Amino acid sequence: MFDGVARRYDITNTVLSFGQDRSWRKLTRAALNLKPGEKVLDLAAGTGVSTVELARSGAWCVATDFSKGMLHAGSGRPVPMVAGDAMALPYADASFDAATISFGLRNVSDFRAGLREIARVTKPGGRLVVCEFSTPVFGPFRTVYMEYLMKALPAVARAVSSNPDAYVYLAESIRAWPTQRQLAVDIAESGWSNVQWRNLTGGVVALHRAVR
Repeated sequence: MFDGVARRYDITNTVLSFGQDRSWRKLTRAALNLKPGEKVLDLAAGTGVSTVELARSGAWCVATDFSKGMLHAGSGRPVPMVAGDAMALPYADASFDAATISFGLRNVSDFRAGLREIARVTKPGGRLVVCEFSTPVFGPFRTVYMEYLMKALPAVARAVSSNPDAYVYLAESIRAWPTQRQLAVDIAESGWSNVQWRNLTGGVVALHRAVR
């Protein structure tokens, strides 16, 4: 499915998020508090646009994604790219100082197993940031947002995406995703400590931070 949306993936995300995706990437980098020379895993990195943002910190960042089509679409970006399964990462134990996954944890068939696998490849004391769609905290806005997801989002995707049907899946997966608090519990039960979260755009997106 992601191979099928790779060609226009980045522009589609910008349109559907009303340009908020750029801000979310910058806030993810800030939340990781990266230092020059640190090794960072950017999981579910897609075309690597998020990895390039992380690399602005001076850290060494590797894009990893299950979709070879997505990696191919971003092959011109100046970051290393590795194809890999989030539930069986091709890295040794304690390889990374920090790890992040943006808008990809929902797409791991067993996301708790994915969280445990990220913990395996992260050094003790290393940091995790999960940037993911979540549940708006203001009731009336939440209602409007869910209507947008299920009706307007697929319509917009038909105009700009190379595979509009994939965005029906996107809307449905967001609706089924755990709340901020529920996800924090899942992270804590998967080998991480000091779990905190911050709502972005009224809870449309949440940044969850944790320590290995």
